[in-house]
Amino acid sequence: MTSIDTIRYVDYSRHMDINNAVPLFAALSQETRLQAFRLLVKAGLQGLPAGALSEKLGTPHNTLSFHLNQLSNSGIISSRREGRSIIYTANFEVMHGLIGFMVKDCCSDDFASIQKDKANGCSIIALADCCQPTES
Repeated sequence: MTSIDTIRYVDYSRHMDINNAVPLFAALSQETRLQAFRLLVKAGLQGLPAGALSEKLGTPHNTLSFHLNQLSNSGIISSRREGRSIIYTANFEVMHGLIGFMVKDCCSDDFASIQKDKANGCSIIALADCCQPTES
């Protein structure tokens, strides 16, 4: 399997449009897929073999294969073959675009902003306490 080209998901401003975000949310809106994705994010760029994901999630291989296929088709994860194993990895570029999409219009620039950390090249999402519940 090859990863889906991330260029179609993230534009030059690193923000995604709604038409590209919806399939990603659809892929992540199922419990097993969301848990698998979170494990892959924790694993970082090294990723995890399908068997290890199956074991950690307690999900049968054939069921997990279906869910990993859904995530792969959306572009939020990618896979590579290493020997007899298929290693899955979170697509951090697409994840970054999706997070940017969610934060971009959150409230206003007074409450949420994305800033570039020039020292390490990472993006920093700053959230203010704008939406605290009021006591009745």
